[in-house]
Amino acid sequence: MQTNGYPRALHELEQQFARLAPDIPDGPHKQALAVLHGITTEIWRTVQHDRMPSSGTDIRQIADLWQSAPSMEGAAATTGLPVGALAPDFVLPDATGTPVRLADLRGRPVVLVFYPLDWSPGCSQQLDLYQQEYDEFRSRGATLLAISPDSLYSHGAWAAVRRLSIPLLSDFHPKGEIARRYHVWRDSDGFSDRAVYVIDPHGRIAYRHVSPYVHHIPDLDELLAAIDTARSTDTEPAAQDNGR
Repeated sequence: MQTNGYPRALHELEQQFARLAPDIPDGPHKQALAVLHGITTEIWRTVQHDRMPSSGTDIRQIADLWQSAPSMEGAAATTGLPVGALAPDFVLPDATGTPVRLADLRGRPVVLVFYPLDWSPGCSQQLDLYQQEYDEFRSRGATLLAISPDSLYSHGAWAAVRRLSIPLLSDFHPKGEIARRYHVWRDSDGFSDRAVYVIDPHGRIAYRHVSPYVHHIPDLDELLAAIDTARSTDTEPAAQDNGR
């Protein structure tokens, strides 16, 4: 057992030294004991430091936790909103606490990515993929927003560890309220189905995909094609409904 980072025996010796030190007469003997105490303390600190992995290793291990995390499976429990419907407006905070309003993004395509939870296997893979292909979204003038019921603090840590620049919005309170508005909330599980919407520049749903299984990641090429269609539509969106 350790106390304040020291093994119990070493901690008890440290306390004994602290009690006895004031009673030792000043002189060479006290100085020698003080030096010996300092050497012992520094040796322990060096041993502890050498046992600790580097910060880079720590972060890599945390980033790779999804590989050994429990799997998240199950058939879709929802079907989502229909193509052509007006996308429900919302305001949600990102990982920095900055509010993001959907209505403020009119005039450009918006991709809403509803994913179950930070740190989970499928979500780590999906958001990694979108981060790797982020330039594909930006080259199309699309705004990419990822939404889950995690807190903004979880989002901040997850984004930092996985080096995500995609805005992660917190649908935390009331929990899952925006996922409910988009008809992708799994009441029995406390998180959303894996779903993607493309909102056209006029604020209507131009594309919908609800993954048939929670662990299925939507096809990226199909999603990019849907963005191309949505941004080239001046009036009504071309219906692309891939809900299950």
